[in-house]
Parts: sequence; C-alpha cells; structure tokens
Amino acid sequence: MGESNFNKARYSFLQKEWDSTLVYSMKQLSIGNQSKEIENFCHFFRGFSFKEKKILKESKKEFTSISKDFEFFNHSKMLLGQIVLEEKKFKEAINYFQEIEKLHEDKLLGIKKSSVKHNLGLCYLHLKEFKKAEYYLLESIKLEEKQNNSSILVGSYGDIATLYYDQYKDNLAIPYFEKAYNLSKKVKNYQLKQNAALNMAVVEKNRNHFAKALTYREEYDQWKDSLNNQNKIWEVAELEKQFAIKQKQKEVGLLQAENKIKIAERNGLFYSSIVLLLLLGTAVYFYREKIKTNKIILTQKETLDELNDTKDTLFSIVSHDLRSSVNAMKTSNTKLRENLATKNLDELDSLLHQNSAIANGTYNLLDNLLHWALLQTKQSFFEVTSMRLYFIVELMAYNYLPLISEKNLVFENSVSKKDIVFADQESLKIILRNFLDNAIKFSKQNGILKIYTQNTNEEYCELIIEDNGIGMSENTRTSFLKETTLMSKKENAEIIGTGLGMQLCKSMIQKNNGKLDIESELGKGTKIIVSLAKKYHNGQY
Repeated sequence: MGESNFNKARYSFLQKEWDSTLVYSMKQLSIGNQSKEIENFCHFFRGFSFKEKKILKESKKEFTSISKDFEFFNHSKMLLGQIVLEEKKFKEAINYFQEIEKLHEDKLLGIKKSSVKHNLGLCYLHLKEFKKAEYYLLESIKLEEKQNNSSILVGSYGDIATLYYDQYKDNLAIPYFEKAYNLSKKVKNYQLKQNAALNMAVVEKNRNHFAKALTYREEYDQWKDSLNNQNKIWEVAELEKQFAIKQKQKEVGLLQAENKIKIAERNGLFYSSIVLLLLLGTAVYFYREKIKTNKIILTQKETLDELNDTKDTLFSIVSHDLRSSVNAMKTSNTKLRENLATKNLDELDSLLHQNSAIANGTYNLLDNLLHWALLQTKQSFFEVTSMRLYFIVELMAYNYLPLISEKNLVFENSVSKKDIVFADQESLKIILRNFLDNAIKFSKQNGILKIYTQNTNEEYCELIIEDNGIGMSENTRTSFLKETTLMSKKENAEIIGTGLGMQLCKSMIQKNNGKLDIESELGKGTKIIVSLAKKYHNGQY
C-alpha cells in the first residue's frame, strides 16, 4: 500500500504521462519512512518530467536532490549539463560534461561519448576557447564517423569548419566545408543541403572565385526553392481546379439554355397528349421506384456479403499474423539461446531488437483488435474535452522517436500551439498512433515525415500526417475510404496488414464527429487528412 503511488508514478513515467508522473511521485515523497532508492527514483521521475515540460528551474532542483549511490546518477548529471547548456551557462555545463567524460564505458549506461564530446566542443566554441573546442569537436567527429550517420556528420563538419573560419584558418576550414557539402548530397534534408551550399558560396567568394561562388549560390537558391515547391504545386492545382469548375459551369449553362429551347418546342405536343403523358409518367415512376428498390436491396445484400467475407478474412489474417509473430519469436528465442551460450554479443543485441519489434507489432495488432471489438459491442467510453492539438501530437511523436531515428527520417511537427479541438483524448491517441506507425512503416530510409494543420474551415481543424514513402494505388486509397470496407486484402505479405487499424481509425474519427481523407500516389508518398471539430455547443460539435 505504501508503494502504490510509486508504482503509479513509474507506470505514468513509462507511458510518458508527465503530469500524472509529477502528481504520483509527489504523493510518494510526502510519505515518510521509505527507502532511499524509491526516493531517488521519484526525484529522477520529477526532474525528467519537468525537463520535458520545459520547466528547467524545477527540473534542476529535482536532479540535484538525487544521491550519488543512485543507479542513474550519471544520467542525472548528463541531463543537468544539457539543461544549463540550454540556459547558455557554458562553464557550468562544462563541469557536468567533464564528469561524464571521465567515466568508464561500463558506467555510461547508454550515454553516447560522441554526444558528450560534441557538447563540450560547443561550450568551448561559445566561450571562444578555440583549441579546446577544436579538440572535442574533432574527437566527436571520429566517433560519429564510426556510427556512419550522414545527417549528424554534415552538421559536425560544419561546426568544426566554422570554428576554423572564425579564426581565419581558411586552409583548415575549407576542407571541412567541402566535406560537409559533398556529404550533404547523400542526405534528403533540404536545410542541410542549403546550408552546405551557402557556406561554399561564401568560401569561394572570399577566395575571389566568383564563378564558383555564383554556382554554389544558384544551388543554394535551388534548395531554397525546393522547400517552397510543394506549396507552389498545390497553388497551381487549386488554380486548375477553379478553371475546371468554371468550364463545367459554362457547360451547364449551355445545356440549360438548350433544354429551355427544347421545352418550348415540345409545349404544343404536351397539351394535345397530356392524359397519355400522365399515364405514361405514372407508369415510368412506379417502374423506376421498383428498380430503385431492387437496387437498394441488392446493394444491401452485396454489402452484407462483403462484410461477412471481410469478417472471415479478418480473423483468418489476424490469426495468420499472430501465428507468424509467435513463430518468429520462437525461432528468434532459439537463436537467442544459441548465441547466449557462445556469448555472441552483437548477434544477441540484434536478436533482442528483433524480438522487441515483433512484440511491439503483435501488441499493436492486439490493441487495435481490442478497441475494434469494444467499438463493435458499444462498450467504448468517449469523453469529449477541449485540448491543444500540438501537445497530443508531440506526446505521440515522442513515443516513435526511436523508430524515426532507426530509419533516419527527417521529422517535423508544425502543428500550431494555438489549435484547439474537441475530441476524446484516448481515441485521438489511438488514431495518431496508427497513422504515425503506418507513415514510418511505409517511409523509405532517410525519408521525410511531417505533421501540420490547416485551418481553411471555420468548423474543422485539418490535421495532416504526410510522408514521402511508397504511397498507395488509387484502388487502395478509395477502398480505404469506403464506409463498408473493414479491411484491405493483403497484396504484399511483407508490408500490408489486416487494415484493422485503418477501420478502427475511421470508426473513432466518426465517433468524434470528424472526417477522414487520403491523398496518395504510388512512389510519391501519402497525406492522411483528419478533420477535427473546433466547437462544442449544446451536446453537438
């Protein structure tokens, strides 16, 4: 009973629910006669939560309350260093990072040496202590080159080049500017490409190589324009759409004029045969109504058959996926035991990551199945409240940072902090989780993933999840938007799932009085557009 608040705080911390973590950890700390370990964990939970909420003063206070015998004491010092670096207290930050630097590899527990050295280099660079800054930046580059992360290296090469350039050591700076420029060609981040080209333009201009400087400047402008190309494309598409509408309106006007002329020509005949026309019209009306009724019945029967077939297929595919996941886990565990006996640490690490991915995928499948079943049996509880969309998106995106990093995706959350919507928070999290998971899964290595909002409607706020991944065919896109479609048939066993997550999202968006739209093209990525209500009046959105 005495540790119930601690268990709740720990659970909330793992779920990244920072407010709940702060509440339960404070309740636990208010209880006397508890172990020092629990007290340290509570301070660590609170410090980390305050840092995530950008309340840096309180975060520092909690981290400094942790005793030295705490298992994650070194992580606390690393986090304190990052906080004071963010506060531009560079000398204080150096003290923290130097303590971490001196530690043996065994005590780092996941802290990257390259990050520590890079932070030290930045501190000394800001303090104008160029020799020390040079040493640490070069050391961090050596470690980062072993990790072979192109995006990080472009920035690191730029930092060391800037250091030399500020000291007028052009002969040392220029090779690093060139390295950064050449490496930027391999990344898909337009901002990195743009900065690298601009640096080269400045270098060549100062060397009086004006022709080369102009070439780099043109390339800089090209990358700058690339950032705006997408908006321009949409503007052109909108103009074409408006032109097409005007053309249709002209066609309709001409048809209406022609109809009026034909009606005037037929008026004489109508008066002479009015009785016959009435009888004929009545017969046609009833005949059409009969055909329409038959079509409705046939459509309903086809829909019911489709749903029954889809249900059977769903359970078949879910069972197959579960069996495949369990079999994969079984095979992986066998290899795990074999490599454990031989102490093959690299293979063990790979297998553990593989097991984690299998477990996460199976968990998401079962979680979607549970929520779908609750919706079908009307057992789901919805509590509509007003919420700031940015923080919900930021929270869910944080959970996927490891997967985003693993694929080296460029992620951007441009949701406005002013956007407020009315929805059920838990169902909105499920919607975001499924769409983010799909966007990451179907993105290519080094791709781009963006989340942003559009406010073109007074009633709805449009939340857009956009990737430049493999996209989908028009048939797949339209099938996902059909109200009667529960799932999509597996076209590719490797990447296409049951479609249950999409159906779950559609149902939950509908429950929240929202709208769903999809824009996609094979090989050019996908845009998921979720429209959420901005207002709530008298029980209606």
